[in-house]
Amino acid sequence: MLIFIVFLCLFSGVLGQYGWDVTFTRTRICALKGLSVDVSCTYRYPSGHEIIKTEWYKWWNVTVGYTYNIMEQPKYAGRVEYLGNNHSDCTLRITDLRENDTAEYCFGFKTNIQGWIYQQDLFISVTDLKVTTNVTEGSWVILNCSTTCTLSDNPNPDYIWYKNGNPLHECMSQNYSILSSDEDSYSCAVKGYEDHRSPAVISTLLKTSVSVSPSGEIVEGSSVILTCRSDANPPVQKYTWYKRNINTSKASGQIYNISYIRLEDSGEYYCEAQNEKGASNSTVRLIIVSGKQTSSINIVKEGFLRQLRYGLCMCSIQRVN
Repeated sequence: MLIFIVFLCLFSGVLGQYGWDVTFTRTRICALKGLSVDVSCTYRYPSGHEIIKTEWYKWWNVTVGYTYNIMEQPKYAGRVEYLGNNHSDCTLRITDLRENDTAEYCFGFKTNIQGWIYQQDLFISVTDLKVTTNVTEGSWVILNCSTTCTLSDNPNPDYIWYKNGNPLHECMSQNYSILSSDEDSYSCAVKGYEDHRSPAVISTLLKTSVSVSPSGEIVEGSSVILTCRSDANPPVQKYTWYKRNINTSKASGQIYNISYIRLEDSGEYYCEAQNEKGASNSTVRLIIVSGKQTSSINIVKEGFLRQLRYGLCMCSIQRVN
């Protein structure tokens, strides 16, 4: 049965005061899909109190404020274990992590004197491995083994690359370079977790490029169209646009239309083409936006020069008869 608790984690009551406290060793945890994670947690309360019940909650809808007790949810059955006790330890273990386990969690406890006390501010991110390809201007393709967050237990891991299912022991780097003519399949894994590999990709199926229209000078206020092209087979299912050094995507779809480009839109753009076998990043296209081309009126009369200027453009002086 699904039990909703409204705004439980928003109200921490008297935590941090009068001997009440809940402490997480780490408040942000990133772990690989399929693995397990131990959430180290301690709690304390004033003397004279006895713990009646402890619970772990997951946000169900942050906007509305609903949570549910994960110990009572079928989708967590056999995957969660309370390693703590009724004294001071509230450690939780989640096994066989799934991507939909990504959420904010909170711990609560109840004593014989005080009602429920809750503490949130714990976020668990579950990431899968993915191989993306970056096509260089030459004949090389750079494969990248990536996650959506930095692994908490191993922030700088070694990687294992696989070619047609066989390990390539000569490379432990996150990146691996191959010839663009290569038609073999490649996958990767974090060293020590070889059973949790990324989906395999075939480099020649994911060559991606970007074209820009207009191709000449781009003036502020004009319309610019970027088109992403890929010869992927199976066909591309999703296109996503990015601007370098910005973490979030700019747009989706094969065509990215900037209807009124501004000076601050200058930068390096690329697209990601994704199909069922993997994803590929295009080469980067640099877009430089120049100022508006506006006119000025210059009037010369009886040796008196009067110049009206708009913007930063310098125009030639013409005599008015």
